[in-house]
Amino acid sequence: MDADPREQLQRLVARLPEPIVPAALRAVTELAAQRDPFLASVLAAPEEHEELTEVARRAIREGDADIDAGRVHTIDEIEREFGL
Repeated sequence: MDADPREQLQRLVARLPEPIVPAALRAVTELAAQRDPFLASVLAAPEEHEELTEVARRAIREGDADIDAGRVHTIDEIEREFGL
């Protein structure tokens, strides 16, 4: 039985010589973007390397603590609460 085309592509990409990886990435990115306008816009957006503020770090820690303590709600619960 033939292998899944995605698996074949992954194996092929894994064996590419390092100098041609950037060109291969551009080619695959261009192919993907042609089929998906949203993906095209995401790929065209500049990368952001902004550091998290202390407020953001604190909010993440609080969210993690809520998860650890079981203070979470399912999507179904939220939809029922808001009548969605």
